[in-house]
Amino acid sequence: MFRIKARVPRKVLAMGLPTAWGAMAITYKLVCPLAQQDSIGARVVTSAVFFAVGTGLIVHVRQALLRELRQVREVAGAAQSALIRPLPPRIDGLNVAAAQLSADRSACVGGDLYEVIATEHGVRAVMGDVRGHGIAALSTVAAVLGSFREAVHDEPDLGRVLRRLDRALARHLRERARAEHPASGLEPDTPVAEEFVTVLLLEIGRDGEITALNCGHPWPYLLSGTRVEPLARADPLPPLGPFPLPAELTPSPCGSLLPGDSLVLYTDGVEDARDARGRFFPLQAALIGAVRNGPITPQAILRTLFTAILRHTRGRQGDDIAVLVLRNDRTRLACDPLGARGCEIGGSAAGARPTTTNPQPTNHI
Repeated sequence: MFRIKARVPRKVLAMGLPTAWGAMAITYKLVCPLAQQDSIGARVVTSAVFFAVGTGLIVHVRQALLRELRQVREVAGAAQSALIRPLPPRIDGLNVAAAQLSADRSACVGGDLYEVIATEHGVRAVMGDVRGHGIAALSTVAAVLGSFREAVHDEPDLGRVLRRLDRALARHLRERARAEHPASGLEPDTPVAEEFVTVLLLEIGRDGEITALNCGHPWPYLLSGTRVEPLARADPLPPLGPFPLPAELTPSPCGSLLPGDSLVLYTDGVEDARDARGRFFPLQAALIGAVRNGPITPQAILRTLFTAILRHTRGRQGDDIAVLVLRNDRTRLACDPLGARGCEIGGSAAGARPTTTNPQPTNHI
């Protein structure tokens, strides 16, 4: 009630000021004797009065539009923050950091999505990219993320999680098509056929084993020591939306994420970012440069990447950008003095001394 009452005087003031200025100009023209004269001096004064009133009206309208734009951007930012929640710095022994940058400067929202959730089946992560960007993509982001957050706890198999996401997207597109064309009264056969979402699903077990399902999304990079290489090179499935999923969905084994290793997930806006001469952003080279001086935190990787991208594009990227970094900070038990890759991983054990420890950093760029 207080907010409603507070808005009424603000609206009255917003309409009252232009009305008052217009009334003053008309009153001057009709009543003031100087405005009735035809001399050059009188005409200059009259023109100055009307110019001042017109300038005041333009400034007032501009300020009102800027105020409305700020409110729209705040609402859009709040909506996206509610959809893409800030990730905790640690999830089941994994150090996590993520950030995104929208190409739509007027809305500050994008069509990229990500989430990391610890489940009884392992840590599951999703990285996706909705076609388009801005406020129009938020509803699709909400449909996919909402389905993922439920399915990862309910479904033991990663393939069934992907099918849940596919059904949620199809249902959302059908409902959107009916809302956009309500007069037809018909169920659309191929609703919004040009819409699609690329999706990468990852599952990281307690032993660090990685399995993945990829629907049209770039493969992440695995950072192990100073080595930077793609997690997998297999051809992905088509994006969700235009084509049905195959009958058999078998997650691909992608090796292990051992203590100290990191995964860098990203959307295609990173590699598609161009400089003034049309050259693409060299992501792998940037990651090699980031790890050249030894192990670094996910937060440092984010800062390095976003700084390099903004410098490369001069702040004028053409697509949304999102990066998610997962680093295995679980301890390795001292079962092998050489720290072999097959060594058991865990949090603690009787009589065992962990060979690696890592501090818990904050989750921000």
